[in-house]
Amino acid sequence: MSHVSSNAAPQLGAREKIQKFGRFLSGMVMPNLGAFIAWGLITAFFIPTGWVPNEKLATLVGPMITYLLPLLLGYTGGKAVGGTRGAVVGTLATIGVIVGTDVPMFLGAMIMGPLGGFVIKKFDEAIEGKVRAGFEMLVNNFSAGIIGGLLTILGYLAIGPLVAGLNNILKAGVEAIVNAGVLPLASLFVEPGKILFLNNAINHGVLGPIGLQQAEQLGKSIFFLIETNPGPGLGVLLAYWLFSKGTVKESAPGAIIVHFLGGIHEIYFPYVLMNPALLLAVIAGGASGVLTFSILGAGLVATPSPGSIIALLTMTPKGSFIPVILGVLVSTAVSFLVASIFVKRSANLSTDDLEKAKSTVKELKGTAPLKKVSVNKVVFACDAGMGSSAMGASILRNKFKKAGLDVTVINTAIEEIPKDADIVVTHHSLAARAQSVVPNAEIVAIENFIESPRYDELVERLSK
Repeated sequence: MSHVSSNAAPQLGAREKIQKFGRFLSGMVMPNLGAFIAWGLITAFFIPTGWVPNEKLATLVGPMITYLLPLLLGYTGGKAVGGTRGAVVGTLATIGVIVGTDVPMFLGAMIMGPLGGFVIKKFDEAIEGKVRAGFEMLVNNFSAGIIGGLLTILGYLAIGPLVAGLNNILKAGVEAIVNAGVLPLASLFVEPGKILFLNNAINHGVLGPIGLQQAEQLGKSIFFLIETNPGPGLGVLLAYWLFSKGTVKESAPGAIIVHFLGGIHEIYFPYVLMNPALLLAVIAGGASGVLTFSILGAGLVATPSPGSIIALLTMTPKGSFIPVILGVLVSTAVSFLVASIFVKRSANLSTDDLEKAKSTVKELKGTAPLKKVSVNKVVFACDAGMGSSAMGASILRNKFKKAGLDVTVINTAIEEIPKDADIVVTHHSLAARAQSVVPNAEIVAIENFIESPRYDELVERLSK
């Protein structure tokens, strides 16, 4: 638990900048996880290899992954940078990369969405106060249309083919590794590609066709196990569950169930993006799993859809259950051990944390003055602005109501904290970012949004 009370905006270090970038990427995904889960469930149930094959309902799978999910990412990324106008322009820019290639454009959406938001935001800043009265709507509509149209063309002609080229590079790399007989090294391409949301392109566009050729000859193929192995992601989520703190720790068990049993690997990608060093963990886990599969002769009869442990076992031929299970366990253990190093390191208290803790002690003793005499708005902030912060805001709102305090309490994403916030309540790991967004606000850093003694302290302070 810590407390930031400096009026000056702190300078973010290299680690915080990388963390901020990773969380920005995950912030595009987290609000849309419901859509990813919906797509995963429809895929798992209704495709020809699913639990309840349905030819008509299976036609939903392609349009959802090709259009719906990338457009949602582009919209969210554009909105995070440029508000509602940024969301519109970001979505326009994203459709360009979608139409410009035949692979799912998740990476392209995560580029074009924020780019669209950034461009329209800078345009609005440049013309602020310069538009004649009565022409505001005309300028707003046409500027968004023209800029959005130009970015759509840019995405179609340049960014889309660039991302498609990246997919071809990954394909060539995997094929070269296979030809050289060093299959475990394929994880050097596959695991980072998955985190960039190229997992379906890699699985169905690269490994799937190779696996089908091998399965036709041998009755099974190891290529069906390389991308779909849930072990590397499970190891990362276990490390977060055991060694992290706060909201990330609390969300990990649910993510484990969705990932390992549900087979929706996208659920763990944001956890790696939050700490990019964890790429080493999933690469090590993937490589060790492939090595184990190779040594024991493991293979599947077809691509498991989705990559759930249940689907893996369903596609396992007789005689291969033990090799498949051991490969998953080994990859989980290796990924967990490597991830634990980085998760523990990021969870340790730093010198800055110590200074913040000292400030908290002073405040608890009554020696730290309130930054503002009047408090009108308290903001709860977390990465996505939902879930944990919403629960915390609800708890404090009820406490204020019982105490008869007329104070507005809202919850937002960390990058969307309003400038008129008097007090910002956030997780201690996000305190520096929150202070950089609203340097004049008081930052109350906590460990747990649901149960924190700081809530009662705030009520008591404001009541006085």
